[in-house]
Amino acid sequence: MRFVDEALVNVRSGRGGNGLVSFRREKFVPRGGPDGGDGGRGGDVVVRADPGLKTLLDFRYRRKYAAGDGASGGKNRRTGRSGADLVLRVPVGTLVMTEAGEALADLDAPDAELMVARGGRPGAGNARLALPWRQAPDFARKGGEAETVDLRFELKLLADVGLVGLPNAGKSTLINRVSKARARVADYPFTTLVPNLGMVSLGLNASFVVADLPGLIAGAAGGAGLGLQFLRHCERTKVLVHLVDVASGADPVQSFRTVERELAAHGAGLEGKPLIVVANKVDMPGTEAACEALRGLAARRGLPFHAISALTGAGVADIVREMARRVFAGRD
Repeated sequence: MRFVDEALVNVRSGRGGNGLVSFRREKFVPRGGPDGGDGGRGGDVVVRADPGLKTLLDFRYRRKYAAGDGASGGKNRRTGRSGADLVLRVPVGTLVMTEAGEALADLDAPDAELMVARGGRPGAGNARLALPWRQAPDFARKGGEAETVDLRFELKLLADVGLVGLPNAGKSTLINRVSKARARVADYPFTTLVPNLGMVSLGLNASFVVADLPGLIAGAAGGAGLGLQFLRHCERTKVLVHLVDVASGADPVQSFRTVERELAAHGAGLEGKPLIVVANKVDMPGTEAACEALRGLAARRGLPFHAISALTGAGVADIVREMARRVFAGRD
């Protein structure tokens, strides 16, 4: 399934049905009077969070949505049928905004919903408009107009832990190791093109969600690589795990700072989130010096540090315990 985390849609509520002008015409009722019925209510448009959805893909193929219009009133004071409401279902974690970017609601819980366009009011028939001093009105009221709104949907994944790092740092291998996720793994940059989610189970009904986020590169916050597209998915996490490949031959401290700068440039509080520094691929020969350099950086910053091999599993149990401790900190 293709992952889509942004969409633009145009929605229209239903128009209210018109009231009817009608008079009773019966053989043995000489003074029948007005009997025009009211129109039906126009349908509302509601956006609702559906826990069964994981992507905004459906909205890429269809952009315009409309609720049902109310029907006009009938004779004998019959009220017109109301228009059907329209419910747009989006994944939990979807931010609903105006086209200009003004936030309307954050649907971050299952079944959370927002009415985005209210249906037109029903029109009044001439039977309803009759008054003691106006017993035979020859007019009716039209139904209310529909509302048309342009909306922007932006999905931000609901994950407890976000795995960040340069391409090929081993994030996909780690999420596959600690959860039942099946992220694609290969030895070339940008293997991961979409975020992957995995559930880490600790037993006794304790679990948390980890997100493997596509690799960041220098300039990601400004649009380079894939980072700008997916940095938003870090915003809801409780803790970030920064993986550094100590077997690549690159300066591990510089690699760490590259990603750190992009997180800070994106803003939204990413630079202040709890951070765990992880040296990955320590099973490879000649990684000792790079691992110690990264360990020293973490010590100077007062950050927790772990050396692991996501491939062999060495040290992974320790990092899982560290993640859990941070995620469940403050809970009873």
